[in-house]
Amino acid sequence: MTQAERRRFLIQYLLKELPRDSQVEIPANSQAQKRLLRSLFNIRMPAPASQEFLQIQDAYLQEELRQKEITPLSSLRPVQAGLYLWQGDITTLACDAIVNAANSQLLGCFVPCHGCIDNAIHTYAGIQLRQACADLMDLQGRPEETGLAKITPAFNLPCKYVIHTVGPIVYGPLTAREESQLASCYQSSLALAEQNHLQSIAFCCISTGEFHFPPHRAAEIAVQTVKNYREQTHSNIEVIFNVFKESDYILYRNLLGANP
Repeated sequence: MTQAERRRFLIQYLLKELPRDSQVEIPANSQAQKRLLRSLFNIRMPAPASQEFLQIQDAYLQEELRQKEITPLSSLRPVQAGLYLWQGDITTLACDAIVNAANSQLLGCFVPCHGCIDNAIHTYAGIQLRQACADLMDLQGRPEETGLAKITPAFNLPCKYVIHTVGPIVYGPLTAREESQLASCYQSSLALAEQNHLQSIAFCCISTGEFHFPPHRAAEIAVQTVKNYREQTHSNIEVIFNVFKESDYILYRNLLGANP
């Protein structure tokens, strides 16, 4: 099966799950097909799928990943002992765990092709990730509290696990409670990683996007909390601060004392 054939199969399968959309014409352009497929992944509620679908989806996502440039932790140089700074797409980072900035339902972003990290992680992990999160939430019986974290397999991502943490949503002037909640996101994620015997973890910029946490203060909290955790617990876990925007890279570089 070619990649184009896999993509068409996946689109047709997902459209059949939505009777009102089953007559949607599949575009001829490959990029338009990719956008449609991502949209269908994004809006799909957690539910079982056929073994054939999962096999073809996994083959498709693995081939898409192969065509990207995967960054192993071993290729990065630490800024300080055990601390790294890397600018790039976190879904292409090969380490033990990446951290997802999740919502309290932990089910991912349902907005088609939205630009948030939650959407990207769920898209490229595959539909199994949403199902795994739904299982955790069903077991818990309530939304996830701000500042806490859960762990799932990473499925089709190059990392081994995804740690989902719920950051604070800032509606007005920043409060001490919101700062404490953000610090808790980092502490909870690090503790969960070590409980699962992980040796490396990559943090995105938690809460600074759709949740409106001021980026500079968020970066200060992230760096200080990680440093304090490693010092106070004598932890050897390696931590990657992952950023996507150039402005965030400069901000973290300055806070970490990295060379230009």
